[in-house]
Amino acid sequence: MSDKDKLILAESAEALKNVDKRESSSKAPWYFANGFLLFWGLLFFAVVLPFFNKLPTPLTMEDAKRNVFIAERAYNNLYNLSNIGNKLTGSKENEVDAVNFLLSELAQIKANLQEDIFEMEIDVSKATGSYPYKTVLNMYRNVQSVVVKLSPKASNSENYLLVNSHYDSKPYTASAGDAGFMIVTMLEVLRVIASTKQTLEHPIVFLFNGAEENMMQASHGFVTQHKWASKCKVVVNLDAAGSGGREVLFQSGPSHPWLVNYYKKYVKHPFATTMAEEIFQLGIIPSDTDFRQFNMYGNIPGLDMAQITNGYVYHTKYDLSSIIPRGSLQNTGDNLLELVRGLANATELNDIEAYKTGHAVFFDFLGLYFVNYSEATGKSINFGVAGAVLIFIFISMWRMSAVSNASLCNVASWFILVIIVQIISFVLGLVLPIVVAYGMDAFGLSLTYYSTPLLVVGLYVCPSLIGLSLPITLYYSVQRNEKISNAYHLQLALHSQAVILALLVLAATAYGLRTSYIFVIPLASYMISLAFNLLTTLHDRSYAWTGVLKLSQVIPFLYSSYVIYTFVVVLTPMGARAGSASNRDLYIAVLAAVGAVLSFGFLIPLINAFRKPSLVVLSLFLVTAISLYLASSTQIGFPYRPKTSGQRVAYLQVRSKYYEYDGTLSKDFSGYLFNFQDRREDTPLKGTKVNLTGLASIKSECEEHMMCGLPLFDYRYVQNRLQSKFLKRDEPVQIPEPPTTLTKMAKTNINATTVRLEFNVTGPTYLSLFIKPYEDVTISGWSFLSSHLAKPPTAPLPYHIYITHGIDITPLNFYVDLTKADGDFDVPVLQLGVSGHYIQSPGDEEAVKFASSFPSFSILAQWPAIYQRYIF
Repeated sequence: MSDKDKLILAESAEALKNVDKRESSSKAPWYFANGFLLFWGLLFFAVVLPFFNKLPTPLTMEDAKRNVFIAERAYNNLYNLSNIGNKLTGSKENEVDAVNFLLSELAQIKANLQEDIFEMEIDVSKATGSYPYKTVLNMYRNVQSVVVKLSPKASNSENYLLVNSHYDSKPYTASAGDAGFMIVTMLEVLRVIASTKQTLEHPIVFLFNGAEENMMQASHGFVTQHKWASKCKVVVNLDAAGSGGREVLFQSGPSHPWLVNYYKKYVKHPFATTMAEEIFQLGIIPSDTDFRQFNMYGNIPGLDMAQITNGYVYHTKYDLSSIIPRGSLQNTGDNLLELVRGLANATELNDIEAYKTGHAVFFDFLGLYFVNYSEATGKSINFGVAGAVLIFIFISMWRMSAVSNASLCNVASWFILVIIVQIISFVLGLVLPIVVAYGMDAFGLSLTYYSTPLLVVGLYVCPSLIGLSLPITLYYSVQRNEKISNAYHLQLALHSQAVILALLVLAATAYGLRTSYIFVIPLASYMISLAFNLLTTLHDRSYAWTGVLKLSQVIPFLYSSYVIYTFVVVLTPMGARAGSASNRDLYIAVLAAVGAVLSFGFLIPLINAFRKPSLVVLSLFLVTAISLYLASSTQIGFPYRPKTSGQRVAYLQVRSKYYEYDGTLSKDFSGYLFNFQDRREDTPLKGTKVNLTGLASIKSECEEHMMCGLPLFDYRYVQNRLQSKFLKRDEPVQIPEPPTTLTKMAKTNINATTVRLEFNVTGPTYLSLFIKPYEDVTISGWSFLSSHLAKPPTAPLPYHIYITHGIDITPLNFYVDLTKADGDFDVPVLQLGVSGHYIQSPGDEEAVKFASSFPSFSILAQWPAIYQRYIF
């Protein structure tokens, strides 16, 4: 090497050192770096959480003269309704006491009716019917609903608005939140409208239905049979997946975006997101609502709203009126009252089909403002923002080239390298929380955050931030370029993040996902900040542009963290009732990762504008390590707490009997069938007083016997059967009255190859029939829903007829037609099982003693059940 070359190299090295010194001097001190991240964390706790939990001041009886929704009166009704106790369909509490409560309140409302303005009709209806749902044919007999029609005398409209909720309960809960809350809200809304001299254009039907918890039976009965159903054009459905807080709009339409316009116009306290609608329709939420029935069987569009806060008490004995704040009633009451008035005056009800067009994109911002636009408009916005960002990025790179005296190709080559690094960061930001979730599950440590939600930050958010920050920080620690400054390189990293989001927006929009708006918000904000910096000299003044960028990301940070937190609030309690087959930690991990990418995607690279950014990465590693220790090695990570966040333990006190073809009893055994609700199954119960010695999987029994030879209660028991376990007991389970019986009444030859078997079945309110022909036999007809035969169950499942009785329990007579090619019916042709469930019975003495041995954090749902299998 010549002396001249050595001199050039030395000068270049010295120039790089000078550049490094100048850029280092322009960076903020290292001790501000962690404070930078801490600021955004504090912003979440100081702004997002208060607005998420904000409720209006509840009105008292002193305000009653104003003809507004009175939370105090609604709360008093809720207290009385929930104090009736468990309102199980078919029970006295549901069929008599709850109905009488409603009729009494309705009588008071009618007594104060503005008779010159309204007419009010009350109908206590009964319905009997059936329909397929999940793995069962859902059959109901004499289920009740209380239906009220409020008609304006000044109008002759035959187009009704339907408002629906349910008053029945799941077993062992007073159901104050689900959905007594909505029932009393409807009563109060009806009271205010009926007593006010403010007329309406259309009649309103208030449906207080008494059988929703059994797979939405009463709403099906109403929409397919009731005299007013055919005139109902729009429905506002009200339900709950929690108790207290604000109600969220999570389904609209379908294909009627104008409904969301009315929501925006009339709702005082908006809380809604298209993202919830699309996630719910994916089936991730282990619940369903009556909204399904109105859409599917009545073709009635509408709005579906539900409470979501404190899902820990949902369907448990702790769902009491005492935990529901009056402000929550005021919030929902204010919204519902104005929304119902608005829709009851909507001209769209006159010709509902004329307004059936497309879908809506909608969301609220911290409950302060509601945004909605059509799906078509959303596509234009998405494509426009993505295209504009790419154009501004090109202009920015051109400016960098001009200012740095580097060719555009040189800048572009560095940009490609930075994009690769940023893609790695993006992928790691999404993958690392999932790795943690898989790892925790592999060690039997699922749901460690269940009672300590703050652990989500350390277990999932911090690993995501590590993934987002580590590659780009390593890159900046090694890259050297005397022409393109580190400040420009940092801009290239943010441009890379924008390109990734833009591509996601384009792909999601092309796929038809309206949820793509959540990517557009941070992307549009970045576009605005980039445009401002390009229009000024800030773009080229070292790190001066970062101030505008930080300011522009405040709104995206607040919104992204707000909407993701909403889903964490919803899905965290659901993880303990979604069954043991799925790892629900993955859902929380993915949510945390998406939240981190959306909230910090344009912020986390800015740690490189501080000195020693590696200290931030090390701090994130430290927080993650501490969280892993707390989750795995301390009581903080134990998921369950008494009362506030218990473990749901569902099991049946089983007695099973197998009768052979000749009528002899071949097997009679008893025990406890556990349908574990969460991933940890029986692990938390080990070391407690409950004796589970001998608890074993029933998988082999399911492979050998029809329906595992056990009284699987509903589709949840069926779907989770391979994860269920059985604990034998020596003493036979004592089955309460009335006895469950199946009697063959007749056998009639229809023709040479077909025979009809007629049966009679009696028993308690809840019965199931399991019907399975032998391989060379087909069921050619039966007395149940004929169309259900066209869709045979997936092998090895039999047909499952799930039967619920409402106000009357009468014997069920049915027949099955069997066809066999050789016409030989003097051999076994059919397995028929019957199960009876005595849900409100505590069971025999031994069962009561067994139940009392569970720890205080256990929330039991258990009852006696009998299964009898016959061969004909």
